[in-house]
Amino acid sequence: SEPVTWSPVAAQAASLLEEATDLLVLHRDFASALERCEAGCDSLGTASGTSPVPERCDSAEVKCSLCVVGIQALAEMNRWREVLSWVLQYYHDPEHLPPKVLELCILLYSKVKEPQVMLEVGSSWLRDQSNKRLPEYGSLLELYLLHTLLPLGRFEAAEKLVCGCDVFDSEQQQAFLGTICESRCQWTQREDMYSAAEVQEDTATETLLGAVSQKLLAMLTFLRRALRSMSSHFYRLPYKKMLLATFLLYLVVVRLDPASPTSLPFIYKLVQLFRQAWAAVSSPVYRSPVQD
Repeated sequence: SEPVTWSPVAAQAASLLEEATDLLVLHRDFASALERCEAGCDSLGTASGTSPVPERCDSAEVKCSLCVVGIQALAEMNRWREVLSWVLQYYHDPEHLPPKVLELCILLYSKVKEPQVMLEVGSSWLRDQSNKRLPEYGSLLELYLLHTLLPLGRFEAAEKLVCGCDVFDSEQQQAFLGTICESRCQWTQREDMYSAAEVQEDTATETLLGAVSQKLLAMLTFLRRALRSMSSHFYRLPYKKMLLATFLLYLVVVRLDPASPTSLPFIYKLVQLFRQAWAAVSSPVYRSPVQD
């Protein structure tokens, strides 16, 4: 057999792949590993689905490996949200994703509890007729079913996908349908538990609000009675005398000289008014002065 010869572009990308792998595994330099992967993918150009010239097999394999290392580097840097967009910039369409890349994306977004990210991508890949001829199609359909559709509660879509799949025989289809039915029952039980917990929480909240409302009502009633008592007491105060005393105090302090003999009658009158006002305030019930 003839030795396998790589194209110069594929050989250069393979060299970058080796560097990226060493940086990822040995040196744990994830940022540099990602740079090598991007440089290798850029050198290979776009995928065969968007390029006028079909991509060589060796270039396709190297590009897939570069994307696998790049996905791992992004995940290690906690940049998993960028994984799908990063991969699609080199393959453009979800139908053109290699099976290994699609598998990693499904598992990654399932692990970070974001399976909805792969919902449309996985569906587009599985609907493509050329992908149905791949040997990995059955395993990827099962992976998409267990890690994307069922965690999202898409049971009808899962049943339709299994029943319309020609890869599975009747026994496999029945097994998958049983798994879907079991997952549906568990989903219903969780919803019932959540509903019961919400009802208990609402009841406890209503009880607490009822107790708080009763206390608040009692406080408001007490405050209303206190204000009514204070207002009835203030209504009995001699306001005219208090105002007159304040006015005379203003005259004495501001306009008159307390040391002057002419100020003595005003000061004497002021003292008398203050005594009467104090007696009225101190007494429990104000009695009007006796008319002469």
